[in-house]
Amino acid sequence: MSVDRFALSAEEYLSQTYVLTYIEDAVSQLLEYKEDHSKIGIARFLAEYFTSVKQGSHILFREFSFIKATPYNRASFIRMFWQCFRQIGKNGDLLTVIEYHSLLQLICHDLPMDLAQKAARIILMDDAMDCPMSFVDFLYAFQIRLYYYEFLESIAIIYQDLHMGKNPNTVIVPTSSIEQPLSPTSDTPTQEGVDAAQFYDCLETLCDRYKHNYPPTSYLKQILGKVERVTFFGFLMAIVKHEGINCKLGIVPSKAELFTDSKMDQELEKLINQMLSNPTTSTPTHREPTRKTQRKSLPHRKKVDVESDGSTEETDSSEN
Repeated sequence: MSVDRFALSAEEYLSQTYVLTYIEDAVSQLLEYKEDHSKIGIARFLAEYFTSVKQGSHILFREFSFIKATPYNRASFIRMFWQCFRQIGKNGDLLTVIEYHSLLQLICHDLPMDLAQKAARIILMDDAMDCPMSFVDFLYAFQIRLYYYEFLESIAIIYQDLHMGKNPNTVIVPTSSIEQPLSPTSDTPTQEGVDAAQFYDCLETLCDRYKHNYPPTSYLKQILGKVERVTFFGFLMAIVKHEGINCKLGIVPSKAELFTDSKMDQELEKLINQMLSNPTTSTPTHREPTRKTQRKSLPHRKKVDVESDGSTEETDSSEN
């Protein structure tokens, strides 16, 4: 949202920047660990807290409710996951969704398995969820699933209603987070998909009144304008692969630059040293090391209905 902050009221500015969320969290952390912070003083603690927010390290080892609380927290978590485990991608290792979930829980101990599975389902077929995936494929799918969480839950309901033949004018879409969303493939097959133009009209209506983050409608129109019909997971795959959407998010770089950042390696080493010496950092949950899996070809969706411009699919090299 590119609105001049000086044109906003105080209430609108606080709401859009989530300043109160961080102030409340800082005070909560100060009270919870007041014995540890009594030696360094309140002013120094607050300075260190907001420095960690600026650096994006404030989400380390925090509960998922805090990760999900603001768009900036979500972006910081996705970036931290990339920074901490990108060596897996460099080595070309393939991991299962259970193993990726274990890695995610090293940063956030209560991150739900369901979120990792939904990211994997964009890449794999429903009957191949235990197959390994490349780090790159999982990273970009997880980025979309976490950052646009509410939007994807809402369009899943729209898609399901359209696929069942309901009048799009009567589609009711939630405007808040759904804890247990309906699955678009739970009761009916989705191979045939829905009319792409009709689907876009519903998405455009949703975005006009939506309170959560969503991809730019121009990109959604670009994706759906290329086909007559679209499946739900074909649409999600196109969003994941769209370079324009990834660039707009600005969280992780393009695939070509994903593993070529020496400056980031230095910053990560500095961040790890800071974590070890910072008394305000919580203790992470210890888990067993992630095992390596041998390379093997992955069974993907037999049919991806939409493809974005100039993108490549790392895990599935057989599709055109």
